Amino acid sequence: MAIAEVTVVPLGTKTASLSRYVAQAIKVLQQEKDIKYELTGMGTIIEGDLDRILTVVKKMHEVTFGEGVVRVSTTVRIDDRRDKASSTASKLESVAKHLEH
Repeated sequence: MAIAEVTVVPLGTKTASLSRYVAQAIKVLQQEKDIKYELTGMGTIIEGDLDRILTVVKKMHEVTFGEGVVRVSTTVRIDDRRDKASSTASKLESVAKHLEH
């Protein structure tokens, strides 16, 4: 399973607030059955099959244009570990174990 951090930023909006656009991107994720996600203050963490993640990221990017924006910048950072199962939770647990020592 891959883990991706996604940030979709519309450019040239009339206000500095982006929450309206973020909400539309999250609605895309809410419709997906096989994708786990977590909204953070700086982006969205998505867990799932890499092909599915990339498909969903494209939908998130495109829905922003549907809000009347003419330019969108989307950043995707992918962690795709194939030697063992990985998740956001397992990554945090690993760090916590090292903090205990």
